[in-house]
Amino acid sequence: MKKAIYLDYAATSPMYPEVVETMSEAMHSTFGNASSTHQFGRKSRGYLDEARIILASSIHAKPNEIILTSGGSESDNMAIIKTAEKFQSSGKHIITTNVEHQAVLKPMQYLEKRGFNITYLPVDQNGRVTAEQVATALTEETILVSIMFGNNEVGSVMPIAEIGESIKSFRSDIVFHTDAVQAYGSQEIDVQALNVDLLSVAAHKIGGPKGIGFLYCRTGIDLPGLILGGEQETKRRAGTENIPAIIGFQKAVEKMVTEKESKQNDYLQLKRLLLEQLAESQVEYKINGSEKYTLPHIVSLYLPGVDAEKLSIRLDLAGIAVSIGSACTAGNVDPSHVLVALYGKDHPAISETIRVSFGIASTRKEVEQAAAEIAKIVHSLT
Repeated sequence: MKKAIYLDYAATSPMYPEVVETMSEAMHSTFGNASSTHQFGRKSRGYLDEARIILASSIHAKPNEIILTSGGSESDNMAIIKTAEKFQSSGKHIITTNVEHQAVLKPMQYLEKRGFNITYLPVDQNGRVTAEQVATALTEETILVSIMFGNNEVGSVMPIAEIGESIKSFRSDIVFHTDAVQAYGSQEIDVQALNVDLLSVAAHKIGGPKGIGFLYCRTGIDLPGLILGGEQETKRRAGTENIPAIIGFQKAVEKMVTEKESKQNDYLQLKRLLLEQLAESQVEYKINGSEKYTLPHIVSLYLPGVDAEKLSIRLDLAGIAVSIGSACTAGNVDPSHVLVALYGKDHPAISETIRVSFGIASTRKEVEQAAAEIAKIVHSLT
C-alpha cells in the first residue's frame, strides 16, 4: 500500500517527534497547577516562565508581552474585540482587508452589529493591500487596524512594516494588529521593526500541538481579558495553564528558530519543483496571489477547466491530501472569499483552484509523485 502524501500544511502540521516526546514526558511528570505555591506548582511555573522567554525571543518581544491563548482564533478575537471595547470612547472606526481569515472577519462582523464602522480594504490582483491604501483610509475616529501578515489561502505577504510606519506616522495611538498565524515559521518577525502592537500566533502551524498559541501585546496596550475567571497571564487570560502543550509549543519554536532559513529554502525548492513538473506534463495553470511577495510553503493553483472538488477527491483517493480552500471554510458551500476578492464572484478560478502547502516532513519524492498524479487526473478531466 502506497504511503499517503500530506500536502495541506497550511491547514495544520503534524507535530515534530521531539514535541510529542517532550509533551509525553511533561504529561507524566509536570501536572502541578502553575498558580500553586507548593513544589509541584513551582515546577510548572518554572516551565511556563521559560517557555514565555523562548516565545517572546522568537519575535523580539519581552516575555511579559506574551499572552498564552488556545490558538490563533482566540488571539484574533481578543485582539480585535477587546481593543475595540477598550478604545471605543476615542472612536469606532476599524480598518481591515477583505481577505482576512474568518477569525478576523467574524469578530469584525460582531463589532459592526454593535455600532462600529469597519472599512474592508480591497486587495489587488496579487492579493495585497498597500500602505497608501491604509493611510488613505485612516481617520480621526480610527482606533484599530488589523491586517494579516500572510494569506492562508493564496500565500500573499502584506507589506506589514510599511503599513505599520504609515499608521504610526498618522497617529501613534492607533492600535495595529496582524494575524501572523500563517507567516510565523517562514517569515522574519520583529515586532519592533514592524510597528505592530498586537500579533497572533498558533503552535499547530509549525509542528507544535493544537490548542495553544499566543497573542503578543505591546507594553502599554493593557487589553482586558476575553476569558474571565482566575488571574492567570497577569489577569489577561483566565484558566489553568496547559503546561504540557506550552512545553510542546516551546520545543516547536526552538526547532523553528533553528531550521527557519533552511526550511524556507526547502519550501521554495519544493514549490519550484511542483511547478516545473506540472509544466513538463503540459498542465495549464496560473498561480493565484503574488509570485514575488509570497509565503514559501503555499502555492494556490488555478487549473483552467478542471473542477477543483473532483480533482481533490480523486487525489484523496490516490492518497494525496491537498485543499480547495482554507480548512476553516471547507464545510462552507460559499465560494472562497479570498478568490472572490481577487477575481470577482463569477470568475472560473473560484471553482478551479487547489491549494498545495508544504511543511516539516515534505520531501522531493512526495512532490514529484503528487505532481504526476495531479497531471494524470487533470488530463483525464479536460
